[in-house]
Amino acid sequence: MEYICLLLFGVLLIIAGIQNFKGNIFTIHWYNRRKVSKAEFSKYGKAMGIGTCTIGVSVVLTAILQMIFDLESIFYLTAVGVAIGLAILLFAQFKYNKGIF
Repeated sequence: MEYICLLLFGVLLIIAGIQNFKGNIFTIHWYNRRKVSKAEFSKYGKAMGIGTCTIGVSVVLTAILQMIFDLESIFYLTAVGVAIGLAILLFAQFKYNKGIF
């Protein structure tokens, strides 16, 4: 039961990712989306949503597996998921926002 907060955090990330994927990019800070053109809002939202969902799913899977097995090595799953998710987020930032900020 000690991993409930981790599970809830992952679910919140998945919900935010789904909102971004649907085109609602207003959950992303205005400074990080200020150079995105109106025509590319949906593409940017999909890329950011995929990255956010990737991180969220890895956190949820880690929480569930930790509840079942309680192994310290399971946290590597979160590290890999966060690395992949951040790579997708950075790709979207460079492609659609013309830079990180």
